[in-house]
Amino acid sequence: METSYLSSVIKQLEYYKLLGDKTFSCLTEEQLFFKSGAESNSIALLVKHITGNMLSRWTEFLSSDGEKEWRDRDAEFEMTFSAKDEVIAYWNKGWDCLLTTLKSLTNEDLKKTVYIRNQGHTVVAAINRQLAHYSYHIGQIVFIGKIIKGENWRSLSISKNASKKYNLEKFSKEKSNKHFTDEYLGNEK
Repeated sequence: METSYLSSVIKQLEYYKLLGDKTFSCLTEEQLFFKSGAESNSIALLVKHITGNMLSRWTEFLSSDGEKEWRDRDAEFEMTFSAKDEVIAYWNKGWDCLLTTLKSLTNEDLKKTVYIRNQGHTVVAAINRQLAHYSYHIGQIVFIGKIIKGENWRSLSISKNASKKYNLEKFSKEKSNKHFTDEYLGNEK
């Protein structure tokens, strides 16, 4: 159970990273910085926030509070990027920190307590908290991308009016035990 939890959550997070990557790939530099209003966030700002959170939470994950003294959360919502490659490099830095840490965890680590702003969490609860946080913001990234691209948006999952065809294909295969993200991450055999 515990081993399957870690491998499942890693695959789930890799899937969310892929959704962000695919969104970035279809947008121009200008579109990454688009804001619909003064109080809204651009995709670039969401990346800055997500990555700031990742670096804080996953650096020294088991041994220090997840809200690091060096983190300046408010500054994560001030634009300092000027190019698309900067945004993507920072995005990848956060994911490298997160995935390296998760892949280093053992079943015994899942029983430990970690702290975020002095609040104790089991390792599983801390992972789940961040999984929900990242998927929330990546959903925003995808939604903003979809708004920007309009009719030129290509679905990142099952396209509109394609569910029946998709289900026919899935039900035409033998039952198997695999993670649903395998087909998206290229792990399907």
